[in-house]
Amino acid sequence: MRYAMLILPSANRVYAESSVELTAAELEIFAGAVLGGGLTDVAADEIAGVSYVTFESAPLDERATAFLANLSSIYALFAVESGGLLRPVPLHRLDRFDDDLITIPKYAGKTNEQFTKLLLNATVMGSAFADRMLDRRFTVLDPLAGRGTTLNQAMMYGYDALGVDRDQKDYEAYSAFIQRWLKEKRIKHKAEHGPVRRNRQVVGRRLQITLAASKEDYKAADTQRIDMVNADTTRTLEFWKSGSVDLVVADAPYGVQHGSRTQEKGLARGPLELLRVAAPVWAGALRPGGALGLSWNTFVADRADTASILADAGLEVLDTPAHRRLVHRVDQAIRRDVLVARKPA
Repeated sequence: MRYAMLILPSANRVYAESSVELTAAELEIFAGAVLGGGLTDVAADEIAGVSYVTFESAPLDERATAFLANLSSIYALFAVESGGLLRPVPLHRLDRFDDDLITIPKYAGKTNEQFTKLLLNATVMGSAFADRMLDRRFTVLDPLAGRGTTLNQAMMYGYDALGVDRDQKDYEAYSAFIQRWLKEKRIKHKAEHGPVRRNRQVVGRRLQITLAASKEDYKAADTQRIDMVNADTTRTLEFWKSGSVDLVVADAPYGVQHGSRTQEKGLARGPLELLRVAAPVWAGALRPGGALGLSWNTFVADRADTASILADAGLEVLDTPAHRRLVHRVDQAIRRDVLVARKPA
């Protein structure tokens, strides 16, 4: 049977130009990980002047559509009937909260929300737990959390969200936003906020939130957690146990407007210097079978060099044709690529 996927409109014009090809690659990653590779002839197509991603497969069952409903750019899915008629296929997404959790924050340098979701999805699919995407409460760590776009997407899925960022302004902005949003939405939660001390010295600040999508869930202790720390990413294992995280999802510094770590001689711009010291720490946080998803600017770091650093950290890089097609242009100075690597079980 043939299916046609309508792509979600993007407010970002440049990303919209890439979204069809990115969705086709993401669809193939899903197919290989959880759909038995049963999708064929995945292609960008045009129907009545509108861009779609089309593919062929056996009739999709409820499980298959439950996975596909969470593709980062899917807007609607249709079965192509005889005569070219399009029959809508019901989609039931994982989303547990209103989408303004993702869309409200606006600031310079914010990673596109659709790409953030794609990166998280590709990382889930790269783990040994991909077939549990719909019913497992993953623990997601963003070790370069910024103002929390990845944390909010993990929260939307019902996952636990952990974050580290050394920028105090970003930490304060995220802390203020998420607590205000939870209060305005009247979502049952408990928040604790304060300094973290080691050997009587303050090494960072920490926001810990326990929440639930409904009062009934909260009462039954069916809760999610947000845990955000204001500290250097290389200190990640001081805050969470080794082997306690399912997924590490990181959007590395692009070397244009973003910096990585404070050094004696200033701000390190390139991501490779950061990755060499941080990747072993991030890999240490992963449990066996967990996966790391990394995006970065190829103009400042070669794909082969980046993959080598992840391999040196003990991770197995997934290098399928679909993964290689996730590279795309962001602007004249940024060409973004994605690597997904798994920690051996």
